[in-house]
Amino acid sequence: MYTSRRLDDREVTLKRQNRIFFQISAAGHEAVQVAAGMALRTGRDWFYLYYRDRALSLTLGVTPREMLQQAVGAAEDPASGGRQMPSHWGHRVHHIVSGSSPTGTQYLQAMGCAEASRYLEPRSDEVTLVTSGEGATSEGEFWEALNIACLKRLPVIFLIEDNGYAISVPVEVQTAGGNISNLVSGFPDLHRQDVDGTDFLASYSAMKEAEAWCRTGRGPALVHARVTRPYSHSLSDDERMYKTTAERKEEAERDPVVRFPQFLVAEGVLDPHMLQRIDHEVDEEVNRATQEALHDTPPDAGTALQHLYSETVDPTSAEFATEPRFQGKPMTMVDLLNATLREEMRRNEKVVVFGEDVADCSRECNLKEVKGKGGVFKVTAGLQLEYGSRRSFNTPIAEAAITGRAIGMATRGLKPVAEIQFFDYIWPAMMQLRDELATMRWRSNGNFSCPAVIRVPIGGYLNGGAIYHSQCGEVTFAHIPGLRVVMPSNALDACGLLRTAIRCDDPVLFLEHKRLYREPYNRSQHPGDDFMIPFGRANVVKPGQNLTVVTYGALVQKSMLAATQVEKRNPRVSIEILDLRTLSPYDWEAIRASVEKTSRVMIAHEDTLSFGYGAEIAARIAGELFDRLDAPVGRVGALDTWVGYHPQLEAAILPQTENLAAEMDRLLAY
Repeated sequence: MYTSRRLDDREVTLKRQNRIFFQISAAGHEAVQVAAGMALRTGRDWFYLYYRDRALSLTLGVTPREMLQQAVGAAEDPASGGRQMPSHWGHRVHHIVSGSSPTGTQYLQAMGCAEASRYLEPRSDEVTLVTSGEGATSEGEFWEALNIACLKRLPVIFLIEDNGYAISVPVEVQTAGGNISNLVSGFPDLHRQDVDGTDFLASYSAMKEAEAWCRTGRGPALVHARVTRPYSHSLSDDERMYKTTAERKEEAERDPVVRFPQFLVAEGVLDPHMLQRIDHEVDEEVNRATQEALHDTPPDAGTALQHLYSETVDPTSAEFATEPRFQGKPMTMVDLLNATLREEMRRNEKVVVFGEDVADCSRECNLKEVKGKGGVFKVTAGLQLEYGSRRSFNTPIAEAAITGRAIGMATRGLKPVAEIQFFDYIWPAMMQLRDELATMRWRSNGNFSCPAVIRVPIGGYLNGGAIYHSQCGEVTFAHIPGLRVVMPSNALDACGLLRTAIRCDDPVLFLEHKRLYREPYNRSQHPGDDFMIPFGRANVVKPGQNLTVVTYGALVQKSMLAATQVEKRNPRVSIEILDLRTLSPYDWEAIRASVEKTSRVMIAHEDTLSFGYGAEIAARIAGELFDRLDAPVGRVGALDTWVGYHPQLEAAILPQTENLAAEMDRLLAY
């Protein structure tokens, strides 16, 4: 406890000397944190901590030197190698999963971690601890996590370190009734305790009770620890702006770093001389660690792109280029996606499939009487019947929870293939996708990864979809470093690319165009259960000499139809159509080669035109291939509005064959 406080004080001094760049303290939280660390097992249990958990991390085995390496941003910092702010705890050896700044996101990942523990080692008594301040309990992810924990009776301890403030907002403004443990009283099988978190003995007793409850399989536990915050939220905050002098004085009187030594002396456990000696030893260790950390080497600028993607499995390599071995009758995209999932689940028992309505029937007793659902588009039909509810199951309607659970599972070594039912509803999961899934490997400096596959039906051209069932927006995700984005245009590519997504070691957003699921023209025979297509490898679906069309998804077929019309009117020209297949990475070499051959190029996509995916391709072509062009770079996309309900309105908004043909004519005539 004293070491934690002295590290806080030392970092405050270093920040004021401009020798470190950020500081946030654990002051006032130390007693319950040390109790939690002592009650659980470092390197065996799993830990999802938040930024104030310095004393807890010390108890689990993180050293003062390692903490100060975070503060200075040293290359040898075991949490992030200088990539994250200090107090974003992470340590592979101690099972402290890399933390981040968004509040509450860790809760859902902890659920996935606990589920993985149960899946990987059914007889294990592992417990997952997840912590936050009381302010983060206002986040939806906290409530989604509690729901899942109680639904599945997961061995998870929720430790809420309630210091009464979320920066300057007091608890009565954050939490209805001002008491989070009272607010969650209706959750079944949830062991609840409200404890003075500045009292070490009471805190240890509470944590041991919670640990026993979880370890014996009775369900989750919530420990509501009332602590203090004697320092401001961070050095960029001044609590005197919103806390009265009397309030600050009252907090100081409950300071565990003062109270607990006084208790030990009064009880005869320590004498004042021994206490002084301990303090001196800690001070010496902190001084020594400070000097060492200040002389540590910072990260090399050349390492900025390291650990963005897996360095052991390269899904763009020839290893993932396998030849098809066709057999059987032609199958639709839905059928081949389903077959690929079945085969990969058979090949790898760590593949689990889940999402809204993906199971055949959650009430297994009814499976003898009902056909089963298997997804709203039937992509997952029969998976539960073949592999059981342990590996194919339904989830609550909570997109953040689906993604967060997938992250936790993947971090532990499972291969989750999660489904967001419609792309239009992906946005509640955005924090988990952008700030968690895509950053895990990079922010932990390669110590953790979460190679989950997130499947998402996308797109329009299905009458009646309207605003909330027909949108695109893939460009938003192609902009996220660390995330692979795939969007096949036909059944064969969907099969090969999904298999690559499942077997690779990176997080993948796998976009499946709804209109293409059952199109007769894009069917394929089964290519074999080892058929894969590397990411970043475009396909020339139609060769040509006079104009290049760069496209993907549903626009591939429409571009083919438009090219046929244009060539029929003008037999002297031929149009090359390039299907990107993957949007991140994309095949720049194929684009370059085609444009250098044709000297004219058009980019076509279903997403809105302004700020769309084609803008990046067009800019790069203009920047690198300007001298090879004989005409401006053309673009075709949707109108800058939402997709409408009536078919006539939808047709006017989304790119049609005639729009593509008109732009082809314009560029060829330039």
